[in-house]
Amino acid sequence: MKRLMIILMTASISMSLIPQAYAGGDTANGKKVYEEECSDCHSVTAGKNKKGPSFFGVVGRKSATIADFNYSDAMRAKNIAWSPEAINDYIKAPKKSVPGGKMKYDGLDDEKSRTDVIAYIATLH
Repeated sequence: MKRLMIILMTASISMSLIPQAYAGGDTANGKKVYEEECSDCHSVTAGKNKKGPSFFGVVGRKSATIADFNYSDAMRAKNIAWSPEAINDYIKAPKKSVPGGKMKYDGLDDEKSRTDVIAYIATLH
């Protein structure tokens, strides 16, 4: 019973960090979008970075704070918390969001796909 309460409290807190638009996203489709669009460069495992930093725990994390990842000066200067809105802006147009950043990805145009992938990565904690 105690374990169930901890799980429910953690889920409740996690969901409170996600605005409704993202909380209503389709996490199963978001995982598929992640696998198609993001997985070559980003892992979902804590402590496992690829070309880009891990998405594990990204929602709410300050930008450029994974100690063993070599961020660009532009990303270090961004100095934001990765809210769902900030993630949405970034994955929509990374080069516009962080000019001079290292991300080679041009962006994800489809709004539903962005909502779904944000809902998925918000579950990674």
